[in-house]
Amino acid sequence: MVAKVNNKSELILEAALKLFSTQGFYATTIPQIAKSIGMSAGNIYNYYTSKELLAREIIRYSSKMIAEKIQKINEMPISTEEKIQKIVEAYFQIAEKKPEHLNYFLRVFLSNKEVFKDGCEGMLCVSEFMTELMIFFEEGVRKGELRNQDFFTAFGLLMGYLGGFVFLNGENTLSRGLLTYVDEIADNIYRALKAEDA
Repeated sequence: MVAKVNNKSELILEAALKLFSTQGFYATTIPQIAKSIGMSAGNIYNYYTSKELLAREIIRYSSKMIAEKIQKINEMPISTEEKIQKIVEAYFQIAEKKPEHLNYFLRVFLSNKEVFKDGCEGMLCVSEFMTELMIFFEEGVRKGELRNQDFFTAFGLLMGYLGGFVFLNGENTLSRGLLTYVDEIADNIYRALKAEDA
């Protein structure tokens, strides 16, 4: 079932996201996407002129969705420790309710770099997400709550931890539900990132 969306363009993005994240980029065809939402393939091409363009738009779409959640957390008048807890919780909620967004990143974006070479190199297509995390880390350092370190070192620790747990959950390896780990993981991440005198 396709999620409720506001317009045809978003309907196509959601349908393609679901199919790409489960079947892979190359195994999914535009006619399959069209069939899943009751459109003609020709109509989809009116919105997205190629499958590659559609793939690039999906990663921007997912990045924006996750960035908006982190932006709301960044704007809250709470401690960095509390923000980490909320970021972990938001990420795990996405993994539980909209796993196709995280699966797409791993299964399509990271695995098919050749598809994203024109305008999506490096982290260009996930820049909104990266920007919100930069703001989070910079604010934590400014408040003296996080250790001042290279952004990618801090980013790798945070996302490696979160991505690892989402992977374990997807493999049915965890002994409890993913959301029951939020407090422990948030505490571990905070301890690893916090300033010495915080």
